[in-house]
Amino acid sequence: MALWGGCYCGAVRYRADTVFDAGYCHCSICRRISGAAAVCWFSVREEDFELIQGEVAQLASSPHFTRHFCPRCGTHLFGRDDLPAPPSVDSRLISAMLGTLDEPDRVAPRLHQWWSSRVFWVEQADGLPRFETGLIPHPDKRRSRSAP
Repeated sequence: MALWGGCYCGAVRYRADTVFDAGYCHCSICRRISGAAAVCWFSVREEDFELIQGEVAQLASSPHFTRHFCPRCGTHLFGRDDLPAPPSVDSRLISAMLGTLDEPDRVAPRLHQWWSSRVFWVEQADGLPRFETGLIPHPDKRRSRSAP
């Protein structure tokens, strides 16, 4: 079940052979680094993850977590926890950004992490109007999904 992924510009590529878990992270660090209200990630056992092309830049975003970015385009690709492997997992995990996969539909989020840190409107977002393309009508011309 190899998954392939990489950065926006193509300079960095990786392969993940398994998926341990997947979810949304609502922590303030992920919000700041991504510029989004939440990020989607998937975790893979360290021994099942390989950087296959390019070099990455690093940022220690907390005392125990290091994030890896493409130095050319800035894409946040993955992070590593520097703590010992949890006994229940028996391996350290890599947390890769789900949106960097070539086929992101192959991995579905299963949980919300750091829910207590979420922005308040995340729960309300499901009723928002949806548009198939980037062509968005003027706000005065839109209807909510629940409106007739």
